[in-house]
Amino acid sequence: MGAVPAAAGRLDRSPPAIDNGRMIRAIMSHGLPYGIALAALALALAGLRYAAAFGGLDGGVQALVLALLFTGLGLWLGARLLPRAPALPFVRNDAALRQLGISPREVEVLGLLAAGLANKEIARRLGISPNTVKTHVAGLLTKLAASRRTQAIERARALAILP
Repeated sequence: MGAVPAAAGRLDRSPPAIDNGRMIRAIMSHGLPYGIALAALALALAGLRYAAAFGGLDGGVQALVLALLFTGLGLWLGARLLPRAPALPFVRNDAALRQLGISPREVEVLGLLAAGLANKEIARRLGISPNTVKTHVAGLLTKLAASRRTQAIERARALAILP
């Protein structure tokens, strides 16, 4: 008898609201490519049956075309559905840091520069003055032989100083 009131309590709760825009985006991004692929495959199969019915293809060629179609569909679906291999963890190039003479604090500043923060935001986050940040940025530009902040970030990534 105790199960009946518990089940009735679950029925009283209303279902969660459905976000139609989100559902349509999910269908368009995931379902549409699969639907197009299946429609193309069905069209190809109908064409093969038509060609076989009117003597355009013999059984061996028809089987080969079917095998190629399904192999292509399987490869495409496998590429879309299987998870990608995880990226290797970033390993900082300490040799480059030593060779260029970049300090740990300058690496912190460089990381925050790469995150798009302004000098004042970097200063606030690191608890230093904006003038100190400017000094670190100027030192980084010199050490990385860069004329702009973006160029310094690109060079740091190329040297595996930044991920």
